[in-house]
Amino acid sequence: MKKNNQKSALLIMDIQSPTLQMLKQDSSFLPSIKKAIQTARSKNILVIYVVIGFRKGYPEMNTNNRSSTRIKSTGMNLDTEENKTVHESVAPQEDDIIITKKRVSAFSGSDLEMILRAQDIQHIVLTGIATSGVVLSTLREAADKDFSITVLADCCADMDEEVHRVLTTKIFPKQADVLNVNDWCSE
Repeated sequence: MKKNNQKSALLIMDIQSPTLQMLKQDSSFLPSIKKAIQTARSKNILVIYVVIGFRKGYPEMNTNNRSSTRIKSTGMNLDTEENKTVHESVAPQEDDIIITKKRVSAFSGSDLEMILRAQDIQHIVLTGIATSGVVLSTLREAADKDFSITVLADCCADMDEEVHRVLTTKIFPKQADVLNVNDWCSE
């Protein structure tokens, strides 16, 4: 389906050092993300970076939340500015928007929806770590908020390659177009 580029945004989600370190495989998907970013910029598609970050000592985290408990126990250190920084190979430019979220979905605990609505964005293109985390949660919430969605499968990564495969081939297509970056770039 053809999308109006002026009504689209590319989301680069959780591409930070601590999240990259969680991956078993190397970060070979970063060149694909870089290609998506270059294409978005050339087509005047808004580029939005979503990072996860907390205040010192994690006061936003509740012990009832298993994800929060896991982050605290692994010492991921998401409460420093350094660890909120996007990987240098796909780093934001001055005009890009950076959103800081406090939960798994890019919408939860952030002003993402306000930015998208203010910019009259109707279609979002999702990339990021982890396919079973931020990508899945953001896709589900975006669908409920009536956004049109594309997932760039080769611009997403997960700690479990089989989970990534099942999500991108069986689950996501129910609510989104799932493409590889080359197909998306040539649209």
